[in-house]
Amino acid sequence: MSSATPTTGPILILDDIRDGQLHLAALFIASKSDTPSHVETPFETIAPQLLAEYAAHDVYRVRFTLPADRQSSYRWNDTEYNVAGLTADLRIAYASCNGEEHGDMDRDGTERNAMWARMGDEHRRAPFSLLLHGGDQVYADEVTQGHPLSDGWPDHLPSDPARADLVDLRSHLREGFLERYLANYTAPEVAYVMARVPSLMQWDDHDICDGWGSLRRSRTYSPVGQVLFDMAREAALLFQHGTVEGDLPARFADPSGLHLGWSVAAPGLRLIGPDLRSERTRREVLGKRGWQWMEGLAAAPAPGRTLVMSSVPLLGPRLSLLELLMVLTPRMQKYEDDLRDQWQSRAHRDSWAHMLELMQRIAAPADQDVTVVSGEIHLATRGEMKLDHGKLLHQLVASGVAHRAPPKAWARVLGALATVGETPLPGHPIHIRRIPGQKLRYVAERNYLILTHAKAGWSAQWDFEVSGISAPLPL
Repeated sequence: MSSATPTTGPILILDDIRDGQLHLAALFIASKSDTPSHVETPFETIAPQLLAEYAAHDVYRVRFTLPADRQSSYRWNDTEYNVAGLTADLRIAYASCNGEEHGDMDRDGTERNAMWARMGDEHRRAPFSLLLHGGDQVYADEVTQGHPLSDGWPDHLPSDPARADLVDLRSHLREGFLERYLANYTAPEVAYVMARVPSLMQWDDHDICDGWGSLRRSRTYSPVGQVLFDMAREAALLFQHGTVEGDLPARFADPSGLHLGWSVAAPGLRLIGPDLRSERTRREVLGKRGWQWMEGLAAAPAPGRTLVMSSVPLLGPRLSLLELLMVLTPRMQKYEDDLRDQWQSRAHRDSWAHMLELMQRIAAPADQDVTVVSGEIHLATRGEMKLDHGKLLHQLVASGVAHRAPPKAWARVLGALATVGETPLPGHPIHIRRIPGQKLRYVAERNYLILTHAKAGWSAQWDFEVSGISAPLPL
C-alpha cells in the first residue's frame, strides 16, 4: 500500500556475516497512514515487521540474506538496489560526526550533506561493500530542550522529579530522537548511500548527549540522566542497528545489550566495534563485560586484517598536558569533559595502555594484522605505533562527514602537541604522521575515509572537501 507521504528507507544494516551470506536488515520509517511494500530478493519476498510506534510514525524492518561473495541486489517499491558484496577487490567507507551540536536541524541540506554526496559519487564510480559509522551518527544534544525536567541539562536538574513527569520526559525525548534520525535518513544524499551499502555503526557521546560518561555521576545517574540514556539507547538499537530490546542480531557480544559491542568476520577480514559509552565512567572507558569480551577477541584466531573501530582516537598526542592546563584555568574548565572523553586523558592512562596491549596481542600471530579507525575530533589525521615482529599499528582518523571543520589554528595546536611524543605502552612510542599530500599532521577539512583491499594488500585514502582524495597510504 502506498500513500502521498513517502516512506523513509530502505536503510540497509548488516546484521551478521555467516555461512557465506550477508544477513541484512532494511529499516523503514513510515507515517501512520503508510505501510511499506514488501522487499524482494532473488530468493524470497518478505513483508515488513512492525518494530516501534511513535506519535506520527511507525518503524518497520525486513530481514533477508544475500550472497556475501558477489554482487547481488534486492528490490523495494519498484526500485532495484545493488549490493556489492565482499569480493576480492573490497572497498569500505568510514564516516563519523554526522551533524553539529547546535542548530543542526536548521542547516541547508546541500551544504550539510556535501560529503555524503561525494561519497555517493564515489560509490557510483566504484561500489563500497560496507559503510562504517564511527560515532555521533546524530547530534542529539538539543533533545533535552523544551521539557521542564531537562531544559537545564546537565547543570540544573530537579532532585526528586515526580514519576508522571519522568514518564512525560520519556515521551518527549523519544520523539526528539526520532526527529533527528528521521531528518538524517530522509536527506537524499544520505539515503542514496545507505540504501545500497550495508552499515555497521558504533555510537559515541552525541548519540546520547555531549560528554556522556565523562560527565559527573550526579548528572548521569540522576533520574533525568537515566531516562536520557534509556531513550538514546532505544533509539540507537532501532535506528543504528535495526533492532529492539531482546532481539539483537548474532554479531553482538551480549544478547541482553548491557553493552553494545559487536564483531563480524569474513574470510581475511574481522571488524570489531566495542561499545565505549554504555559502561563508561569518569575513570573507565570500558567496564568488566567490555574488557572480558575484548580479551576473548584478542585471543581468538583471526587470519588476515582486523579493523577495530574506536570512536575516540586510540593513538594520539599527550593531551594530558592540555588537560592539566584546562583544569588550572577557570575559563577553560568547561572543556574538561571533552578531554576526559579521550583515551589520552590522565584518568584513562591504564585503560589506554590495556587497549594498546590488546592490539599488540591481535597482531602477534604471523598471519594477523590490526588497524584502528576513529573519528570524533572533527579533523583528519593518522598515527603509527611499532608493534613486535616488525609490524605497525596504523590509526586512521576521519572526522567529520557533516560537522564543519574547526579553525586551522586548532589543527596546528594539536600538531605542535604531537611533537612532544607519547609512550603509554613502554617501548612502543606513538607518532602522529601526515596524511599523504598534506602539510600538517591534522587536516581541518570535512572528510571521510576509504579503505581498499586489492592484490597489493590494504590501503587507505581520505576524501577531503577541499583537497580531494589523498594518495593511497599502504597499510
